[in-house]
Amino acid sequence: MMLPAKALLAALAAWLVLAIASAIEPALQPLDNAAGGALLLWAAVDWLRARSEAQPAAQRVVNATLAVGEWAQVELRFHWAHRVPAELSVFDHHPSSFQQEGLPAAVRTAGNNAQALRYRVRPQARGDHAFGRIELRIRSPWAAWLRQVQVAETQEVRVYPNFAPLARHALRAVDYRNARFGLQQRQRRGQGMDFSQLREYREGDSMRQIDWKATTRMGKMISREYQDERDQRILLLVDCGRRMGARENESGQTSGSDLSHFDHALDTVLMLAYVALSHGDRVGLMTLGGPERYLPVQHSAATVSRILRETYDLQPTLQVSDFERAAQQLLLRERKRALVVLMTNLRDEDDQGLLAAARLLSSRHLVLVASLREAALDAAQDEGIQDAFDAARVTAAVDYARRREATLRRLRAEGVLCLDVKPEDLAIETVNRYLAVKAANRL
Repeated sequence: MMLPAKALLAALAAWLVLAIASAIEPALQPLDNAAGGALLLWAAVDWLRARSEAQPAAQRVVNATLAVGEWAQVELRFHWAHRVPAELSVFDHHPSSFQQEGLPAAVRTAGNNAQALRYRVRPQARGDHAFGRIELRIRSPWAAWLRQVQVAETQEVRVYPNFAPLARHALRAVDYRNARFGLQQRQRRGQGMDFSQLREYREGDSMRQIDWKATTRMGKMISREYQDERDQRILLLVDCGRRMGARENESGQTSGSDLSHFDHALDTVLMLAYVALSHGDRVGLMTLGGPERYLPVQHSAATVSRILRETYDLQPTLQVSDFERAAQQLLLRERKRALVVLMTNLRDEDDQGLLAAARLLSSRHLVLVASLREAALDAAQDEGIQDAFDAARVTAAVDYARRREATLRRLRAEGVLCLDVKPEDLAIETVNRYLAVKAANRL
């Protein structure tokens, strides 16, 4: 695409003024014709020269994985086999949800030398995103035109939750809780199934403890020592239904930029998984109310990374969450006793379905329902009443909160642990409740 440059537009404006003057004063007509011919010749020759030039080559360098809310550098590298220095106006079509600093920008090429441009982006949403092509505007040799071209290829990136601050926050919470309750990790030697170490044979060791390969190699009897299995099993059950898409700031007002309830739930998943694994427990994941993801309960250094890969692209859906069906699936998949942590936004209409699911799960597992409470609900109950509309709004908010509290009481009566917290407090409160369960050896 060829666009007129400022010089050409200025020349056209001057020619227009001259044309008006020649219409008033016929003696200026020859000058007007000569100026028009020169302008046309200049624009046509420059257009042909610009079109015949080679196209610059460009490359984008950016990490394939980014963290939501964190600035990242993008480098654009240009190479143009051009005989004379030239100016390029550059704009990179980054994902629309990214903030950026440093664009548009100008790059001056110098012959065959490669040039580079750097700018910053900050992702605002998790998931798969794509950079479009790089758009360049190149000034023509005689500065009459701007040649607009697109170079480089589209490039996909993955945006993950920003786990670093979550881990720091989790470690502070764990240190505080351990200091308060004296929670420590201990290993007990015994006849469990977890291998601990090799040692010399002792009187009383069973035949199954003897490591025959090590015995042959060492020339003396070597036994395997085992430790009792003391790890707990944590299954994180995450609601992806329509209730989890709400966004609000701390004042209780709905917002399009703050984290959604679902984002807070995923942050809690990562923090709780990190803390549980650091305490030697096993962690698994299951979703409901949207794309079905399942990670069996496991204990390894890569578990948090696996959870990140499985959840980074999840978004709340418009589906209605079926708690009872999810409970049935979980019971089929997880037969050993575990702490099942359900993260959802509890509503009063959940009474029957959630109670039925709680009864199913409680028959085998310890259940913790971590519910996100809307700040708008608390704000509405505290508002002053000026007219009938205010009275109706406050009454509705109080009645809604009362019915939800009644549902929580019914859940507690079924032996279910319950949390009803603001989204920003969900992670730390859930971790604290897990640590309390572990300290009490509830599993």
